[in-house]
This record gives sequence, C-alpha cells and structure tokens, in this order.
Amino acid sequence: MTTLRPQAGRRTAAILTALLRVALGALWINEGLLKYHAGFGAADILLVSQSAAQNPRVPDFYKLFSGAVLGQAPAVFGVGVPLVELCLGIALVLGVFTLPAALASVALLCSYWLADQLIAEYPIMLALSAVVATFAPAASRYSVTSVALRRRSVPAALRRWL
Repeated sequence: MTTLRPQAGRRTAAILTALLRVALGALWINEGLLKYHAGFGAADILLVSQSAAQNPRVPDFYKLFSGAVLGQAPAVFGVGVPLVELCLGIALVLGVFTLPAALASVALLCSYWLADQLIAEYPIMLALSAVVATFAPAASRYSVTSVALRRRSVPAALRRWL
C-alpha cells in the first residue's frame, strides 16, 4: 500500500477544489448569460415577487422581503441579478475573492430557494458553493489571487478572504 506524501495530498486537494471553484463559476456565468439572452428584467422580478406573495411554500419573512424590496425596485433587480450572477462567475473562475464569492453564492442560491424558484442546477451549485467556501484557501491556491499574493505581502488576516 502506498501513502501520499502530505505535500502531494495538499496539491491534490488544491487542484480538486480549484476545479470545483471553476465549475461553480462556469455555472454562474451560464446562469447570468441565460438571463441576459432571455431578456430578463423588471417583469421577471415582478413575477417572482407576485408569485412569492401567493405561494404557501414561501416563508412569510421572504414574502415581506419580496414585496418590500424586490417589488419596489424591479428594474434595479432585473439588471442587477444577472449582473451579480456574471460577476460571481467571473470571480470564481479567476479565483478572486474566493471566500466572499462562495458565501455570496450560498446566499443568492438560498434566496432563490426561499422564493421557490428552484431549478435543477441550484442544489448542485449550493453544494459546490459550500465546498468552495469551506476549503477556500485550497480552492484559491491556483488562481489569479495566488499569483498576485506571491508578488506582494498581504497580512494573513486578509489572505483568507482573497
């Protein structure tokens, strides 16, 4: 029986989590582009807000949020949602701000889930987001950020967020 050297195990973990990070980013880019190509906008946000208000599976606190926030600025969210999805995707593919991007991914996916707007990819994306957030240092080992950090001194407290 062969055993992996600790360094080889860390390298393997970094490669696997980086691949998961990039896959999650690609899924977010796809989601954002699909919305832009479909003409996603204020009408879609209003539809989500109105359907949430009438859906018994949507929690009351989310109904309140949907009506008071989404329903009051549908044009902003109609442009903002696909833009956020694209930015999350780009950040994750590049490995820039890996931990904040993965946490934002979890929050956005939970928001979709609460609105009962679940599609087949979202549970997979949520699982990927949780793995990337949990192992963010390994997931960002092979990234644009890691290249930049090799060239500049950054305090350890900030490194985990990059």
